[in-house]
Amino acid sequence: MKTQWITGLAIVLVLSLAAGSVWAGEKECPPPDAEEVWEWVTESDPYQGWGYWPEHDGMYPGQSPHGAYLKLYANSIALKALREGKQMPPGSMIMKANYGKDKETLMALTPMYKVEGYNPEAGNWFWAKYKPDGEVEASGKVEGCIDCHRAQKDNDWIFTSTEPE
Repeated sequence: MKTQWITGLAIVLVLSLAAGSVWAGEKECPPPDAEEVWEWVTESDPYQGWGYWPEHDGMYPGQSPHGAYLKLYANSIALKALREGKQMPPGSMIMKANYGKDKETLMALTPMYKVEGYNPEAGNWFWAKYKPDGEVEASGKVEGCIDCHRAQKDNDWIFTSTEPE
């Protein structure tokens, strides 16, 4: 009888801890894999539900190699780091939705995803470019992304200001 009670208590504690993690909004981030990142940003934690990058609410003009117009989203981990004035920690995701000149046609989705130990030479960022249907055009340690973003190495490889205004 005592063993059953202890087992029952252990089950309740485990379930409570699991529920607490879900209630706290904690989700395990995906590995640096194009298909798993796509599933994450479209199903597990859809980027459209993230916040906009500060001072970039809605659509704004873009430039090559991204779309003529952009929407810039950041997940809760990245937004918290921005609010606290800290460098992006592992788990931070930034998503650019790249639109055409008509401001309606989604041309591509280009995330940056910070993964601890993934690529220290490029700030530990995983880069990807997806067609709107999820087809992978580039992913991983993408030289074009790294070569361009290297100019912002001192800003954690991010072009958009990370300084609070």
